[in-house]
Amino acid sequence: MEIRVVGNDAGEKLSILAGTLARLDRAAPEYGVGEYNDFNTFYLQAASGTSGGSSGSPVLDIYGDAVALNAGGSTRAASSFYLPLSRVKRALDLIRRGECVPRGTIQAEFEHLPYDELRRLGLDMSIETKMREAFPASQGMLAVRTVLPQGPADGSLRSGDIVVSIDKQPVIDFVGFEARADSAIGADLRVGVWRGDKAYETCVRVQDMDAITPHRYIEVGGGVVNSLSYQVARSYGIPAAGVYVASSGHVLSSAGAWRGTVIQTVGSTPTPDLDSFARAFAVLSEGSRVPVRFFTLEQPHRQKVAIMSVDTHWHALRMATRDMHTGSWIYGDLPPPTPARAIEPQTAAVGRLPPSLAPGDAVWPSVVLVDFHCPYLVDGMKDTQFSGPGFVIDKSRGLVVCDRDTVPIGLGDVHVTIAGSVVVVARVRLLHPVYNFAVVQYNPRQIGDTQVQDLRFHPEYLSGERRLAQGDAVYIVAVSGDQSPVVRHTRVASRSMVSTRECLPPRFRCMNVEGIKLNDHPACQGGVLCDDAGLVTGLWTSVASQDSSHKDTTTMTGFDVCLLSQTVTALCGSDHCPDVRSLDAELWTIRLAAARALGLSPARIRQIEDACGENPRLFYVLGILSTETQASKLLHTGDIILEKNGHLATDINDLGAIHDDKLVRLVVLRDGQETALDVPTTPLPSLETTRVIHWSGALVQLLYRAVQEQVRSMPSSVYVSCTLYGSPANCYGLRPGMWITEVEGRSVATVDQFVAMLEHMRLDRSFDSQEQSASNIQTARYVRLTVVNKALVSRVISLRVDNHYWPPWELIHDAATPCGWKSIQHI
Repeated sequence: MEIRVVGNDAGEKLSILAGTLARLDRAAPEYGVGEYNDFNTFYLQAASGTSGGSSGSPVLDIYGDAVALNAGGSTRAASSFYLPLSRVKRALDLIRRGECVPRGTIQAEFEHLPYDELRRLGLDMSIETKMREAFPASQGMLAVRTVLPQGPADGSLRSGDIVVSIDKQPVIDFVGFEARADSAIGADLRVGVWRGDKAYETCVRVQDMDAITPHRYIEVGGGVVNSLSYQVARSYGIPAAGVYVASSGHVLSSAGAWRGTVIQTVGSTPTPDLDSFARAFAVLSEGSRVPVRFFTLEQPHRQKVAIMSVDTHWHALRMATRDMHTGSWIYGDLPPPTPARAIEPQTAAVGRLPPSLAPGDAVWPSVVLVDFHCPYLVDGMKDTQFSGPGFVIDKSRGLVVCDRDTVPIGLGDVHVTIAGSVVVVARVRLLHPVYNFAVVQYNPRQIGDTQVQDLRFHPEYLSGERRLAQGDAVYIVAVSGDQSPVVRHTRVASRSMVSTRECLPPRFRCMNVEGIKLNDHPACQGGVLCDDAGLVTGLWTSVASQDSSHKDTTTMTGFDVCLLSQTVTALCGSDHCPDVRSLDAELWTIRLAAARALGLSPARIRQIEDACGENPRLFYVLGILSTETQASKLLHTGDIILEKNGHLATDINDLGAIHDDKLVRLVVLRDGQETALDVPTTPLPSLETTRVIHWSGALVQLLYRAVQEQVRSMPSSVYVSCTLYGSPANCYGLRPGMWITEVEGRSVATVDQFVAMLEHMRLDRSFDSQEQSASNIQTARYVRLTVVNKALVSRVISLRVDNHYWPPWELIHDAATPCGWKSIQHI
């Protein structure tokens, strides 16, 4: 039969593909384990070469009548696969009459085998003769392929059984079997089978397919769990029961319960279904850590137990139930975990290292483990979980320093493990805007009498009087991947400027600082450099960056402890963050030979040589980090900085991060001439992002420095840092890295103006999808947005607001809350 497939092949507005039906009894195609795969049906096959966009398209004969629906195709050939219309027409007729579509199942998968293969399975010739006479057009019969454990057919049917009859009536194909199952939901079917060399008859109770099709789900900690569906269970050959993790989110991911796992217990409570899962969460305490037992679908025989952090304050905890009449999902709030209990101090013994690991024994009482989980991908984040060592710098205040590869942003939950056994909640206190370190703070009352110690800094190195130089002997005291101590004696190999690339998406990168390389360093997560007395002379940290293909990379690099001096003095002395300022320029070294070629005078060269000794060098402006500040308008790319406030500028620590000076006087070499500039410095916040707005699945935030350095001008302050999968923003073309400049033709240059527009739309009922009925949902109002990308190319998109599934909310930094943030709902 000649056919035509009319649809939208490859996304075209209209396409008509030709073909010839080659098979009417092809087995249903397999699209992969865990994917949606059809079964217990024949498929039609033709070489029409359909591709994405044609799914569901009608397959027409020469008279224009539909004979099938296009359902799939082969990627290695032109073969296309079509679903027959027999069961589709039945469902359509029932729907037209306003009736429900009954679907029965016995949780068994069948396959249609030819008679010669059935004979090898033991089919008696007399049965074959009778079936051929009753169905002369058929070339085979149904055989049981698999039976799901704990399903209705489990124990009654076996793989390899040949189906002969149902309720004493012969059955030869899928349509006959499905028709009888659909009409007998809740009743028993008498299934006659041929097994080996004997005939058997068994009774199987028909189950309602809707009972094992998820019609509820729970949103918990940004993740989604639902009852394990028959479709997924069939793919892995496991019982169709249990709580399935469809999306792990923030809370479940803390235990490593990723998508594709089945939760068995939460705490000590079994969770065989959604209701028990909801009850188990209701008795937990916010901020607690509880064990979770689960297994993955790939290895259902292997159970896992992990610790889950109950941090549900970032997301709603609610259950959605499907309205079978409208198709909408109706939300209902669930009882949240009980509020966090009063702090109960826990005391642990701090382990002592053996003398063979000296001087690590002097450092180890200051070592802790820092875990950071961010609930949303803001500030250019691509991952949500980070871990690394930290070091106590003030035990009386609970201050811990770590690298920014461990705590990269300020939005998230921080847990500090002390002495390997006490886990306390902390919050981000400072993210250094230039150097590669962060400071978190925990309540010291939480650790009772645990004898942690402050990290002991070498006073001369902390003040900057001395610095590690090439060839110096040092000890590295570090933490390995399994949190065990690593101590090694080595030497400084070199000192050089730290080089990092601009990241995509834009995120913090360490720059304008010298790094230390060692001759021989162990594989570790990080640590400190110290002398033989255990006095710290440097930090050994992980520096995050990206390669030329924008793949994430990390490099272990040492830094002088003098970079911590201002922070230690400010936080430990007066409990406030230091005043850090910037010239808004990325600097790099330039040798005197190159500077001479650019016009540097011989007198100035001699002055620099006398001051620097054996390694004379200067710094020049490699790039401007922001085009909006006063400093960026005074400094030019290529400027060589000669002096700062009357002193030679040969130390990058004097230029990379400037403390307290609101105005610096620079002497630069520009176009062969020395020029004096009074440059206002730009204040840098200790926590860069303090506000995040969610709207229609887009996370909007104020511009941060990593974005500013990658564009030549700022279209607005309303920056889209992330779009959530499946949301209107994700589906209608609002992409991360875009700026929103107009909403419905109104300018929104600031985040405050954007939030005001949200409030205006909240009051306008036409924007609220909860007011939309099934009859007018197709005419729901769309919002017109003007967006600008990184290349400053503007375009207009339309986005339908869906406040039912994607309500607007806002996160604002609030030091008074335990996590440092509070949530505001705009609906």
